[in-house]
Amino acid sequence: MNNKKKVAVFLSGRGSNFEALYRYSRDHVDAAYTIERVFSDKCRAPGFLKAREWDIPTLHLSRRDFADAPSWEEAIVSRLKADGIELICLAGYMRLVGPVLLQAFPGAIINIHPSLLPAFPGLHAQRQALDYGVRFTGCTVHLVDGGMDTGPILDQAVVPVCPGDDEARLAARILVEEHRLYPQVLQAMALGLVSSRSVSSEAAE
Repeated sequence: MNNKKKVAVFLSGRGSNFEALYRYSRDHVDAAYTIERVFSDKCRAPGFLKAREWDIPTLHLSRRDFADAPSWEEAIVSRLKADGIELICLAGYMRLVGPVLLQAFPGAIINIHPSLLPAFPGLHAQRQALDYGVRFTGCTVHLVDGGMDTGPILDQAVVPVCPGDDEARLAARILVEEHRLYPQVLQAMALGLVSSRSVSSEAAE
């Protein structure tokens, strides 16, 4: 497929969702996107090292090397724009995206979160679900805004909470759905089938 959307993946840890996104782009002949850059705020993050093993271009810029967050994000944006990046996927990226990145990529930054938002935002979503005693949880792909997991929802997958579940068991079962859902939503965005405009229109109806 010609004119594939150029994607950058941001991660801070193991990057299992990055791997799912990459494998989809590699293994599906009709994939509408390519991963052109992996950015990490941690140069030893396992997902970042995996990207290097796969010869995917990487970028690491330490926040500590910049006077403030806006100048750090400006440097990131400069590199991504030079790459022709059109979409950004957060895959275990443990920082809030600031105004500079949001303004540079409006409606083009997405994230996946291990709960059925708006329930259980933030850290330890699986533990929150267990503590609350819900029978079902899941995962959500959403557009990123300036809040903590508050952006418009693009799609969700439901996962049952089973008797005897602990945080690790539940997280593993949710992760299976994350790896299925995230590439599908990114594919839809790359094809223009879902966007910030379409989500806003649905919410208004």
